[in-house]
Order: sequence, then structure tokens, then C-alpha cells
Amino acid sequence: FSAEQEAQALRKAMKGFGTDEDAIIETLTKLNVSQRQQVLITYKSTIGRDLIDDLKSELSGNFERVIIGLMTPTTMYDVHELRRALKGAGTDEGCLIEILASRTNAEIRHINENYKLQYGSTLEDDIASDTSSMFRRVLVSLSTGNRDEGTFVDEALAQQDAQCLYEAGVKRWGTDEVQFMSILCTRNRCHLLRVFDVYRGIANKDITESIKSEMSGDLEDALLAVVKCLRNKPAYFAERLYKSMKGLGTDDSTLIRVMVSRSEIDMLYIRREFLAMYGKSLHSFIKGDCSGDYRKVLLRLCGG
Repeated sequence: FSAEQEAQALRKAMKGFGTDEDAIIETLTKLNVSQRQQVLITYKSTIGRDLIDDLKSELSGNFERVIIGLMTPTTMYDVHELRRALKGAGTDEGCLIEILASRTNAEIRHINENYKLQYGSTLEDDIASDTSSMFRRVLVSLSTGNRDEGTFVDEALAQQDAQCLYEAGVKRWGTDEVQFMSILCTRNRCHLLRVFDVYRGIANKDITESIKSEMSGDLEDALLAVVKCLRNKPAYFAERLYKSMKGLGTDDSTLIRVMVSRSEIDMLYIRREFLAMYGKSLHSFIKGDCSGDYRKVLLRLCGG
């Protein structure tokens, strides 16, 4: 890998009349996120121009969004997406849920630090001012990045938690949402997987069915996302991708965010889950749903 070579290749693709989009796709998708950062710095030092500015002036639309996303460091990409979800036109609840339910404690702590540096306000304050009621409390809880990340399963506590969830939902009239939140947003993964098993025995249905029947709207979406991410994160992202493309129209924001943010983390597993869940490959889905350079770059990120 030579940052200088790649920088020159990008400059060549954009210089003069017309843009060589294929060369841009080729260059950027074969590098990883830290190599792209090196290219960014080298571009400025050897060519004396800002690579992001050049890309923005040459590209447009969803293709531009993917390329700029690839050029953004992982944490900053999440920071920008969260900010867009909170401060854009209307709130993008799906984006807030997806990022906060799926990132690790360390990732969330980095997001919080960078968010504050970038925007001068805390992520928690912005969530609190832009969302309301129980949904707000779940997001604030997730945004602390304070989940127990141990692997210890306390069998007695698992029984107790399952019973608590049962009594907070199915068993009573109305729902004690705070109980759901405090258990689902703080306990460690291994413990919760055991809780879900015990719960099924007590309630005679899966925890996700109970959440669906007890909650609604954004709160339901948030707690379901938490459960799905605990059980099988790649399957959660496969479902996000499927829903972004199925039916009429495409939810490009979600499609781009998942493809860019997971491309170097668990894309192989997401592809496998996608095929198992929907009987069609992610590759073929993207192919049928997108077009042009946008399609080309997403297919490169998808691989296979």
C-alpha cells in the first residue's frame, strides 16, 4: 500500500474534463478505513488540495454520500449520522436506535467524546431535547455505554429478571416499561440470553412477542433492536438492509449507513444471515434496487 500512489490515482480520476468514477470506486474500496485516512493526509501534503472537497465537487447524490462515508473515520461517521438524525428535518428515530443499540460500550464512549468536541453539546442532551417519554429514557440509557460487558450468568438473578419482565408486561394490565428498560439496557449479553430462555418458559412466548404486544412505536422498535442485537447482530443488520430495499422506494440513508459502517466489521456474516433469512443474496438485492455508480460502489462493499 502506498498512500502517495493512491492519492495520485484519485487526483488523476478527478482532474481535467469529466470524472473517472470507476477509478475512484476501485481505489477507495480496496483500502481499509485507516489506509483511506492516510491517503487523505498524503493527498493534502503532496497535491496541496483537500480530498474531501475535491470529491464533493466532482460527485453527487447517493454515490457521493457513500464515498464521503468511506472517507470518514468510523467513530466520526457514527457521530455525523447521529447528529443528522437529531438535527435534520424531523428526527430519524431508526438511525438513533440502530447505532445506539448495536455499538459496544467503547464505541459509544468514543462517539460521546467526539460528538461533544464536534458540536459543543452532549449527545445525551441532544437526545433529551429531541425525543420524549420512555423512548427518550431508553436512548439515554443506551447512550451512556454502560452495559455490563462481562460473561457471568447469575442463575438466580436470571430467574428473577425473567419473572420481573413477565410481571411488568404480560401479567399486568398496562406495562411497567421501566422494568423492561432497566433489565434490557444494563445486563450483560450472556445473562440476558439466559433470561430470554427462562422467560419463554414462564410466559409461554418469546420476549420479542411480548415487546410487540406490550409496546408500540419507537419504544417497541428500540427494545426489539436491543434484543435482536444481543441475540445476533449480523441478523439485525441483515433485516435493516432488507427493510431498506424491499417494497416501493429505497431508504437510502439506512442502506448507505449499514453498508459503510459494517463493511469492515461483519459484512460476511451479514451476507450469510441475509441469504438464510430471505432466500436471496444481499448482492442480488442491491443489484435489483440501485443503479449506476451508487450500485457499483455498494456491490463492491458487499463483496461476493
